[in-house]
Amino acid sequence: MSQIVSLNARNANDAASTAETEVALFVIEHPSLDAPLRLATDWSERISDEPLMYGLRSTWQGADPATDPYLFVLASAEVPGDLEDGPGPATIVLENVDNDIIAVLRSITDRATVHMAVVLASSPDLVELEFLGLKLISADYDAAQITLSISRQPIEDEAVPSARFTKDRFPGLFK
Repeated sequence: MSQIVSLNARNANDAASTAETEVALFVIEHPSLDAPLRLATDWSERISDEPLMYGLRSTWQGADPATDPYLFVLASAEVPGDLEDGPGPATIVLENVDNDIIAVLRSITDRATVHMAVVLASSPDLVELEFLGLKLISADYDAAQITLSISRQPIEDEAVPSARFTKDRFPGLFK
């Protein structure tokens, strides 16, 4: 899979130092949520004064920048890797600054869908790298941080047994 990278991103990666900031954007979808949860690892403006919230405005995943900003969270992110023997999980580590986060995680009984993208803060609508349709695999937490593991749909969740190779279903095998 080839990924097209913008000139600004290539220049920032090749430079000894740069003012460009890479931002990870996340969209978390689940039937129990009223609207998709949009999160960003960096902020560009103050979204509201009461309550005090910062965020980043981007059109990624169909968000309306005026009404659906990506909310800034104290987080670090590791993008999915290229493991030969596994799906290449990604990790999001959120600082546990609000007890409501854990309450939401405990209320989810099945896997949430997570979309992830990397953009530059100077061009938040231009996606440099994206991973769509990932699943929330686990959520571990303590008093300081919450670690979310996301990955592709686990192969163990596939229905078993799969289709049988019979003459009715696969006639080409029996010629």
